[in-house]
Amino acid sequence: MTEQGGVGGEHTGSSDQPAASGLSVDRSVDAAAERRRGSDGDPDARTAAGGTAIAVEGVTKRFNEGPDSVLAVDDVGFEVETGSIVGLLGPNGAGKTTLIKSVLGMVIPDEGTVRIRGIDVGDRSRAAYANVDAMLEGARNDYWRLTVRENLRYFATVSGVDPDSVADRHDRLLDRLDLAEWADTPVRKLSRGMKQKVSLASVLAGGAEVVFLDEPTLGLDVESSRTLQRELRRLAEEEGLTVLISSHDMDVIEAVCDRVLVMSEGRIVADDAVDELLRGAAGGTVVVESPDLDADAVAAVRERFPVTAVDTLDWGTRLTVEASGDDLYDLMDVLATAGVTPERIRTVEPDLEDVFVGLTREGGR
Repeated sequence: MTEQGGVGGEHTGSSDQPAASGLSVDRSVDAAAERRRGSDGDPDARTAAGGTAIAVEGVTKRFNEGPDSVLAVDDVGFEVETGSIVGLLGPNGAGKTTLIKSVLGMVIPDEGTVRIRGIDVGDRSRAAYANVDAMLEGARNDYWRLTVRENLRYFATVSGVDPDSVADRHDRLLDRLDLAEWADTPVRKLSRGMKQKVSLASVLAGGAEVVFLDEPTLGLDVESSRTLQRELRRLAEEEGLTVLISSHDMDVIEAVCDRVLVMSEGRIVADDAVDELLRGAAGGTVVVESPDLDADAVAAVRERFPVTAVDTLDWGTRLTVEASGDDLYDLMDVLATAGVTPERIRTVEPDLEDVFVGLTREGGR
């Protein structure tokens, strides 16, 4: 694998010895200069402000050569608007990690271009990544011997920002992520879920405008996950933070994302808002429970509809049928003709997980 030094604030370390942020002292100075210039001093960034934060076009990456070669990312292109939260979904091996690392400059793609805030990363990588940060591989980016607040100050410094200048921001992050009580506690003494929140706070400590998050809710309890989701939404809506988030937690993706990209076998097989993906999904399911559902009645339903489950209850039978829309009326007619009076009936609409499974089965093709 060919790699290069990419985003300056990328966090992928572990416990007491997290991996270096990717910045040497010289690169830290360069990043600081770029941050001081900001969008006012960069015509490309001014063009991107309020528009497209991430633009990927024709990115392709193959590992190895010959019969052992693996096409990890296949001609992928997409855009992420400033201030939006976009989810990246895909089964293991779909190419998500390679795609993210290609966008971050950690892996050099064989083909294609990446622009961050209007800046081509191949032409001006330092300028492109000056306001970018990332949390990869879960809660492994912090120095566990340092306190929570010291970690925020450290990573702000690594990002090229004077930590004193963003002290108020750190206080707000600690408060909103329910970390204030532990601000002066060494990270090693915190629970896994707390460490995960410190990881996120560290990513946001320098005021990055574009962040990449890999499984940010891993290890969090329900309330902590909701707290993190609320803060991400607030940052996107109030401060224009742009987020690309990869997660296997469909509930988090559905709750926090404006849009979802679904990868399968190295390609994007879906790119749409969650509501649109759900609306375009295959029909829902109807669950019917009745003491009248004998073998003949079940057979009559099977003749007209796909039956996915037949369960015996203490007082009758539960039948799970694939049907939606006008098919529901036909199902009721079939049941009535078979002499079945439903005791209970409910519809189950497809959720994001159902959509995901359908799209990624056999590459979504």
